[in-house]
Amino acid sequence: MERLKGAFIIGFLKLFALLPFSAAQGLGAFVGWLMWILPNRSRDVTRINLSHCMPELSEPELNALVRRTLLDTGRSMAESACAWMWSPSKTIGLIKEVEGEHLLAEALAAGKGVVGITSHLGNWEVLNHWYCSRAKPVIFYRPPKQKAVDELLQRQRTQLGNKVAASTREGIISVMREVRRGGAVGIPADPEPAVKSGVFVPFFATQALTSKFVPNLLKGNDARAIFFHCLRLPDNSGFKVILEEAPAALYSGDEYEAVACMSAVIEGYVRRWPSQYMWSMKRFKKRPPGEKRWY
Repeated sequence: MERLKGAFIIGFLKLFALLPFSAAQGLGAFVGWLMWILPNRSRDVTRINLSHCMPELSEPELNALVRRTLLDTGRSMAESACAWMWSPSKTIGLIKEVEGEHLLAEALAAGKGVVGITSHLGNWEVLNHWYCSRAKPVIFYRPPKQKAVDELLQRQRTQLGNKVAASTREGIISVMREVRRGGAVGIPADPEPAVKSGVFVPFFATQALTSKFVPNLLKGNDARAIFFHCLRLPDNSGFKVILEEAPAALYSGDEYEAVACMSAVIEGYVRRWPSQYMWSMKRFKKRPPGEKRWY
């Protein structure tokens, strides 16, 4: 059954990738519109997350943001399908602007390790190709449940000579080893970790269990941390990649301060482009002691 499900998903992805970019995006937006009008888990989770994180929104404002978010979620799905199936050069061609590229060049030239930090904002699959065209990072990721899909992603995410590391003990060790030897890595900072691997820090109007991996990775070496995001342009014609130097607080020996700093930077980006964040992710399953579950 899992094999059949994996084959169906891959077939669906290939269908999107056969279309011109604008058509794929349009079809993705249509899927997002269906998620908006039909009862489904993505719509429910998006509404729950936004209502807790942005309690200042009125009901009409909340509804409008849920709708825009689901349309952008559909677009992200379609864009990711294209990024997985197309050649990296074709995908990179969709990037129209890059802000702060000199930060990566300087960090690579220093040869002391680069920790690229991103989140589920914009399109991280397009970002993966751009980053891997400038460096040969080890990309840290959480494997999907379907083996066939995982195998596809491993192939597609390593086309430019880089490596991937699953979120396992072996994967964590390989990422740490790469940084220590002065290499580059890429890490999504917002998937919810196990309780022992994270700390609750502010994120919007709530507390979010956030991984300690990046701050721990930066301890005891001279690696440089850079935030990377790939945002969809307002006219949906392509993307803008933004690189930002990590604040000094991210290097703090105080674990809470470092993790809270990382969360605050990501929140700043999401506030600027709220509909491009993957609010359909069950980001807040684990709650602080005494607080009711959201889902």
